[in-house]
Amino acid sequence: MSVGWNVVIEGESAMVAFGERLGNLLREGVIFLEGQLGAGKTTLCRGILRARGYGGAVKSPTYTLVEPYELGDGKLYHFDLYRLSDPEELEFMGIRDYFEPGNLCIVEWPERGEGVLPRADLRVVIEVAGQGRKLSIMAQTLSGENLISNLQGNG
Repeated sequence: MSVGWNVVIEGESAMVAFGERLGNLLREGVIFLEGQLGAGKTTLCRGILRARGYGGAVKSPTYTLVEPYELGDGKLYHFDLYRLSDPEELEFMGIRDYFEPGNLCIVEWPERGEGVLPRADLRVVIEVAGQGRKLSIMAQTLSGENLISNLQGNG
């Protein structure tokens, strides 16, 4: 897929707001979030969850690997693979059961699950850019291309 989009985000509230825009378009699929520690991956996920009607605290599931959310319109699974030592560990936790049609799966540190994780619809790389963040959003499926097109149209 060759469709991509770069966005500069200034501040935490703007990152949450961008996550809300994304969350308003998402009902299912796989999103990979990449970036150094503290880049804003979980903050973006918080915005996605807020758009889907979740009002509680959103923490990175660094120690549990996955945090499930039962939402009124479906299930969202937030993964943080930072502490994963071997991708095969994902097989032991039944990873494939999470990636069923109708579920939305957001994966932080997806490179640590390489070879086991399915292809993402969107790959979002977050980089520190001065006081803000640069998001490089790349489609990896037709669904991802449609998401980028809709995001650009709702700017």
